[in-house]
Amino acid sequence: MAKLNDSQLNQAAEILTDTLNIGYPTLKDAMEEIKELLIPENTLLAAVEGDEVLGWGGILAPEYDGNVFELHPLAVSEKHQDKGTGRAIVEALEKAAREQGGLTIWLGADDEGEEGETSLADADLYDDLPSKLAEFDPGTHQAGFYVKMGYKIIGVMPDANGPGRPDIFFGKKL
Repeated sequence: MAKLNDSQLNQAAEILTDTLNIGYPTLKDAMEEIKELLIPENTLLAAVEGDEVLGWGGILAPEYDGNVFELHPLAVSEKHQDKGTGRAIVEALEKAAREQGGLTIWLGADDEGEEGETSLADADLYDDLPSKLAEFDPGTHQAGFYVKMGYKIIGVMPDANGPGRPDIFFGKKL
């Protein structure tokens, strides 16, 4: 990402706004996030074809004595989704984390839409959470992508995004 020109960084910001618009509702919000993330401690990678940014993602500076990396964010333009772009970015980020000595990679996936997208939305997560996790259905949420990539639910934060809207934590052994 550090090698992208201003036009490409703007494309990356547009992808972030288009795909994660609840967290980054404006182009200004997305550009601020990119600028905050573009520090040497983080690893940000972009999939680029010609001059077009197809998607991008990052791993944040390692935690827990270098053992754990957070995957944040992952954003792929809608026209390049379901074509392997996201998978390639995540696999490259996982490789980078392993090369830096990482043992675990994790991410938070907010179920924050008005209707809720996963089976954990609008559920009482304080009542028999293990059975709710065993029956987890990602629905239309991006969590389905991470499950296909081998990530497992390692925790949830009930009501993180308002009543019935949890943050779902996924992890994967590197």
